[in-house]
Amino acid sequence: MTIKIPKALKVPYVVHRSRVVIAISLILVVLISIVKDHDTTHKVGNRFLRKLSINSLRKMSVNLGGGKCIWKPPLYDVPNDLNFAKTVIAGFPSGDKRMAYVQMEALTGLSARDEWDFEFLGMTNQPFIKANYPHHEGIWGWQQAADQVIMIVRNIRRSMVEYHDILWDIGYAKTFDEATLNLGNLYAERPPPEDFFIWRDERVLEEIDWYGWFIDYYMEDGLMRDMFTTKITTPEHWNMLMQPTRYTVKEMDYDLIVGPDTIVTPTRDPHCVNDVTNGCKPIEVISAEKLVDHATGRAESRKLANVLQNSAGFEGWLIEEEARECIWEELIIKKKGLKTFIDREGVEERDYNFSEEMLTKMITELTRLITKYGRNGEYANLPTAIYLVQLLSEHRALIQIELNEVLSGARKLKDSDFLGATMRKNSSSPFYSKGATSTMR
Repeated sequence: MTIKIPKALKVPYVVHRSRVVIAISLILVVLISIVKDHDTTHKVGNRFLRKLSINSLRKMSVNLGGGKCIWKPPLYDVPNDLNFAKTVIAGFPSGDKRMAYVQMEALTGLSARDEWDFEFLGMTNQPFIKANYPHHEGIWGWQQAADQVIMIVRNIRRSMVEYHDILWDIGYAKTFDEATLNLGNLYAERPPPEDFFIWRDERVLEEIDWYGWFIDYYMEDGLMRDMFTTKITTPEHWNMLMQPTRYTVKEMDYDLIVGPDTIVTPTRDPHCVNDVTNGCKPIEVISAEKLVDHATGRAESRKLANVLQNSAGFEGWLIEEEARECIWEELIIKKKGLKTFIDREGVEERDYNFSEEMLTKMITELTRLITKYGRNGEYANLPTAIYLVQLLSEHRALIQIELNEVLSGARKLKDSDFLGATMRKNSSSPFYSKGATSTMR
């Protein structure tokens, strides 16, 4: 008798079915693995694409290894699809901000942009924003693009000299267009001292108030104050202060607008509340003088690199640590890249004199700031305040030496160095120039 074996039990068929089952199982395992690792694969892919994008765009300085490097200009057309934590580089008008941002440009290969360029030429994706705001030379032109602030601090006396010299470079321009036409003149030479004296006698006593007020604004995260009395003020008065070309000092008088006995509710500038991710209080304070000094410059530049290291989006852009001191040397010692205040030729800053009254007011304002942000106040444990006080104390000591020289006769003042009472009382100055020192100083 012949026994028929069902087809399903025949060896070839069983083997075939087994192979099919195994194949299906393997496919399922692969599919599960793909699903499970999708996020990881996606991230790796993004990193690969980002690296590919950076390599195709970058013009950044080159790390040659062994502490050597080659400086290269930054990328000026930053694609809008790149995401960075954007940093406001804020400082009183004095050329100090340019000194900082050229370092940041060289360290990353990405360019900075001026607040007025954002306002007049439109928004772009530069991660570094140069700002004089809220000084009358500045404007909040970058809308809501910023995430954090660093503040650059320069000696108040030197700031006054360089502030004027920039104005002279651009022909005392009154508008953005006028300033733009003269950008090629920036930092080429020192103006004649006689030109400085005219501006000094008109502006310096008031600008000393603006200097301290500027520091207060950022250290207090945009708290609204009157620059001439340092009192907390109202939004109405603040809006007048933001239009100094429209109102005279007398018309903006605190007692006239706010009232001497008015209890004012503290108010912060809405820009600091709404338009900067982490507010206006600086995450770092940088010394302009120390940044260019051959003994301290490398360490000061390292602070800028650390800001970038801790900011999102600079992976693959920030040059390796071993080359960062070389970048500083390329810019400061070899003077590559944009001209800065260290490139000026001609008379020295010391050749510009200040009267006893001006030097005394500078010392008084610095003492106010040192006391406010010093060890016995509410800012005693804040690292940025501690460093600020150190800088201001050093500046005050230098100005005190100069004042002593004036009082003793060791530093001879000319007739033109003594400011008259009539000129001091003139509260409507023709040298207010909203935006005159604009565009990438």
